[in-house]
Amino acid sequence: MTLDMDNVEVFDAGEKGRGLRTTKELCAGEVVFAEPSFAAVVFDSLSQRVCHSCFRRQANLHRCAQCKFANYCDRTCQTACWDEHKQECAAIKKYEKAPNENVRLTARVLWRIQKDTGIVSDGQLTSVDQLEDHVADMLAEDFKELKIDMQNFLDYCPKTRHGKEYISHIFGIIKCNGFTLSDQRGLQAVGVGLFPNLCLVNHDCWPNCTVILNHGNQSTLNAAYHSKRRIELRALSKIAENEELTVGYVDFLNVSTDRQRALKHQYHFDCTCKSCSEHLKDDLKMAAKETDGNKPSDQLVKEVQEFSLECLAKVEAARIAGDFHEVVKLCRECLDKQEPVFGKTHLYHLRMLSTASEVLSYLQFFSEAAEYAGRLVEGYMKLYHPNNAHLGMATMRAGVTHWHAGLIKVGHEMICKAYAILMVTHGPNHPITKDLESMRMQTEMELRMFKQNEHVYHSMREAALQNKPMAEASAQIRVYSSYI
Repeated sequence: MTLDMDNVEVFDAGEKGRGLRTTKELCAGEVVFAEPSFAAVVFDSLSQRVCHSCFRRQANLHRCAQCKFANYCDRTCQTACWDEHKQECAAIKKYEKAPNENVRLTARVLWRIQKDTGIVSDGQLTSVDQLEDHVADMLAEDFKELKIDMQNFLDYCPKTRHGKEYISHIFGIIKCNGFTLSDQRGLQAVGVGLFPNLCLVNHDCWPNCTVILNHGNQSTLNAAYHSKRRIELRALSKIAENEELTVGYVDFLNVSTDRQRALKHQYHFDCTCKSCSEHLKDDLKMAAKETDGNKPSDQLVKEVQEFSLECLAKVEAARIAGDFHEVVKLCRECLDKQEPVFGKTHLYHLRMLSTASEVLSYLQFFSEAAEYAGRLVEGYMKLYHPNNAHLGMATMRAGVTHWHAGLIKVGHEMICKAYAILMVTHGPNHPITKDLESMRMQTEMELRMFKQNEHVYHSMREAALQNKPMAEASAQIRVYSSYI
């Protein structure tokens, strides 16, 4: 297979090592390159709910009759994955169980290196085993985990041709370079994969590119990719010729010191990007509320921050326990405490708004959920890049929540804004963007109905929410509830 890498070239990025830069000017939303995975596996926790070939979440998956571990949508997916699963299938049968995802991915990488070498296409810019492993930089706890995985691997693949040092090298590469794979709608992390060309793209906390997983079924890209798991590197804004390409390894919605700490721990480098060096937007992320020129005391801010952290921990415990009414109670209590003290962009405030809007939507308290979702998007817009995928998804969820709440005008406006963002971050052929386009058309039609006769519109909406017989168009309201 030949990958189209004409838009990029490898260059010496100084202290950052190798990097990729453009060979021509790129526009916002343009696909810089697409790349299928060298190897990938489904997370242990989702192995029975996600197809091991296309990584889609599906009901009634078909289990491999041999190893009784791998699951597939149908015979087509199973056949497409057989070359990748063949050795794994035999190993699991002999081992009598499936090892953890780190061991399974390392085994798949090594089997493919043994079969195809570390370079599997003309467009692959680096061999897998030339990637950085940072094993020597690991903390004691991580190194202990590596030793356990190593032993499990040797038990799983006792006849491996590779030495311990080389196997350890591959484990390290995966830890530093593994890319999290999402389901078909981008709503849940379902696995991890290795993409060699993507590994050459360096980090920046305010990047000029974004990475999305596209499950195929595209008409605008090479047909050879249609059945492949692949990432797309997409330009977030105009990128000049010879400019370095960057992506964010961690979420920007953390203060600079926390991002630097996370990057040091996971990727073993000190981030010196402009956002970290100049602590850009840190003041907004920890902002106190100002009323008529007055701000709360530092002591009060500290107390509410400590209370918020405790509350966030309780909320997470209640979520795990499935006690969603307790989650709502905690969120409301915390938001009441935060309201007179925190600014609208304070991180703890935004995290609580996010949880509250999500759980209230799940419980179908749509009006209150819509209020919180709208405030969340308002805060995100002041912090994120205007074409950030997180902003786009949050705006989409807020639009759907307003739609469910009967606030069709605001809902339609938000869905249109989300569509504009996701056209850049995901492109017109991604399943999420296609869903969003359908929502945009549906809400546009409902907005016209609302303007013509509010009573008819609200009757239709209530019928949709109560699962009563209705026109096909109004049924769409329920179809898109998965996004909230």
